[in-house]
Amino acid sequence: MLDAAVAFLAEEFNAYLLRRMGIPLSCKMEPGPLVNDDGKLAIAEGTIGLVLINIEEERTTRAQLPERVLLGGREVILPPEIRLNLTLMAAANMGSYDLTLKTLSQVIIFFQAHPVFTADDYPSLDGQIGKLCVDMQSVSHEALNQIWATLGAKYLPSVLYRVRLITLQDQEPERIGKPISSISVEAYKK
Repeated sequence: MLDAAVAFLAEEFNAYLLRRMGIPLSCKMEPGPLVNDDGKLAIAEGTIGLVLINIEEERTTRAQLPERVLLGGREVILPPEIRLNLTLMAAANMGSYDLTLKTLSQVIIFFQAHPVFTADDYPSLDGQIGKLCVDMQSVSHEALNQIWATLGAKYLPSVLYRVRLITLQDQEPERIGKPISSISVEAYKK
């Protein structure tokens, strides 16, 4: 699901930019690492890299109990789902500083205009994801420096976003109940 969510956001931005510019894209957003295994910048020139920086559990809406569903007349107990918040970085490498800032402005405008993505409004969003809420994150200079140092790259103009409520759930049942063979109405007769 993480890969589907990040890829979906990149595809939607690319479609938005194509609609906005009306011409084939000279730049596009691509999910992937900022730095390759050799320590060199992995974002090609003319590209906006969309990078997963952090994953954290959303504890305020944490499911405590297993989920019970009926499948084929049997009660199936699935483990509780986990809800995650992702921190994504969009970093632009456009060759010239001026073009880099213009492109980064388009990223900010897009997510400001489209802060919520639902499967109802965006059919290409995986139905298991359901909904993504995107909020810009402000970090201090020190925190930004630490992020870039951790990634092992030289700074590029970038913006951070929190993407809320990616839901993951193991679909393998913990238990499967016996099939329902009859319904008793004895309890209701009294």
